Amino acid sequence: MTMIDEALTMLADCGPEFGSGLSNHGPMGAEALCALGRTEAVEDWVLRYRKRLGERPPRVEPIRAESWREALGDVRRVSDWEGFLVTEMEAAPWPAVLETWVPRLAPGMMAGATHGLIRTAHAVRSLAAGDTPERRAEFVTGLAYWAARYQLLPGVPGPAAPKLPSEAIAGVPIMPGRMRAPRPTSIFQAVAELDAFPPFAEAINLAAPGDDISAFLSDLTATMAWRYLENVGPASISYVHTVTAPAALRLLAPHLSAETARLAARYAWQACAAIHSRAHYPRPVTMPEQLPAVDDLIDRAVFSGDEHAIKFTEACLREHALTPNPIYLAGPLDMCGRYGRRAANA
Repeated sequence: MTMIDEALTMLADCGPEFGSGLSNHGPMGAEALCALGRTEAVEDWVLRYRKRLGERPPRVEPIRAESWREALGDVRRVSDWEGFLVTEMEAAPWPAVLETWVPRLAPGMMAGATHGLIRTAHAVRSLAAGDTPERRAEFVTGLAYWAARYQLLPGVPGPAAPKLPSEAIAGVPIMPGRMRAPRPTSIFQAVAELDAFPPFAEAINLAAPGDDISAFLSDLTATMAWRYLENVGPASISYVHTVTAPAALRLLAPHLSAETARLAARYAWQACAAIHSRAHYPRPVTMPEQLPAVDDLIDRAVFSGDEHAIKFTEACLREHALTPNPIYLAGPLDMCGRYGRRAANA
């Protein structure tokens, strides 16, 4: 049994959320550590992390093929969704299940502060590398969480000429501070306030991918990594998801049709724009005088022990390998020193 399978086994009895709607990052963090080449750190990290997690919730009632839409967005039904999707997996190969469900779930990409998408993507990467029962179960759990936390944002995709996020970000309507609740308990509750901010509905059509989905995602992650540095402080965790979510979609894209990937990319942009609209409190950005080497940055992430720092670092380094940009190093450097146990030399 490989390290990721061992980690998934250790976390198999844990629910998808804990506390006041916080997402279980255990499987995602473990898989990211494996992707970073630090498998030796996985077991201890999982043992520490799982102490905060609760048990899987009980089932409520079976979800039926003819009425699954009625259960979308009902987090109480997350175990029902798992049961339903197990049946889907028994009837078709996992790539076919993915291609079926991504278009259905993409409009609700904000699900669990985008963790439905992200957890599914980490599962897909490990499943594509090796088909095991543990990885298939995690794939089902990721999709089930996406469905159970499904959350629509204002606005639907209409006709739009290709336009990069870096060209569109300045046009995203920013929610006035007076309209924002002072202490939202979660990212998905914060962006739900956009339902009362009509200008945001236009955001989804401000950017759209052309034929090159990869270039669109690279531009989106770089654009949002810069916004992370603009908003360090209380909003920093929110902005982490504007990088990890589109980076997660990149992991799904090779297993999706071009049409589905384009649709998902538009909703990924919308989710990032929503977080930006709701959380944006910009400050001047000062780039570090010296950026760390990749191995040093990985060491800092592992030492921090923080699930967001680990996932953010892995996503940024993956994006940096495709399209080198110092912003992908500066963001994780800040994050690793800001959260967790803190790197000693940060």
